[in-house]
Amino acid sequence: MRILIIEDDMSLCKLLAYGLEAEGFSVDICADGLEGLTLALQELHDLILLDRMLPGLPGEAILKRLRQNHVNTPVIFITALGESVEKINGLDLGADDYLVKPFDIGELLARIRSVMRRTLNSPTPFSLTFGDISLLERESKVIHKHNTVILPRKEAELLACFLRNPNQVLSRQQIIGNVWGFETEIEDGNLDNYIYLLRKKLNALDTNVHIVTVHRQGYCLMLKGCHDIS
Repeated sequence: MRILIIEDDMSLCKLLAYGLEAEGFSVDICADGLEGLTLALQELHDLILLDRMLPGLPGEAILKRLRQNHVNTPVIFITALGESVEKINGLDLGADDYLVKPFDIGELLARIRSVMRRTLNSPTPFSLTFGDISLLERESKVIHKHNTVILPRKEAELLACFLRNPNQVLSRQQIIGNVWGFETEIEDGNLDNYIYLLRKKLNALDTNVHIVTVHRQGYCLMLKGCHDIS
């Protein structure tokens, strides 16, 4: 499970990241509101921990923009503003929970479990569709006609990255940043291996969707027979 922390207190970010990673979560950190909004709009994370007072763009504006753009990623506000009216306002904006600083990491983990239980029990799992395939992200499940394949988590995240940007050339740096994190260093060959494995799965499904290598530019998810690359 991948969590995005949008918080300008770096000491708190590091403390939260340490505690969450110890529990098996993958964590990305952002200290600026505008950058945080850009990351959140990409829908690469399963949950967002969002501060209300941020440089660049306040947390309320970030949440409002997300919901206006139909981004339903669960959001937990983490803030020093603990008055009842602030909590009500945050929840009315579309937050899934509200946690007042200072808080215990155990309480945060309990809130995360509670929010994710509600999300996973939703009757309509979030899916991405292009051509004749759909990906149920939370289940890492690809559906093609009457066939279903469960992908390893990283392959599912890689496919999700392409499905959010169909017919667009994505550079290697863009893909690596979106799938493995912007601070992560991985060997170039690792991406090629994952592309190879994902292509094999798509070929086995006999789908009309395939991944094209664009010389010196990157990769593009397209429909077979289509040559329009943007």
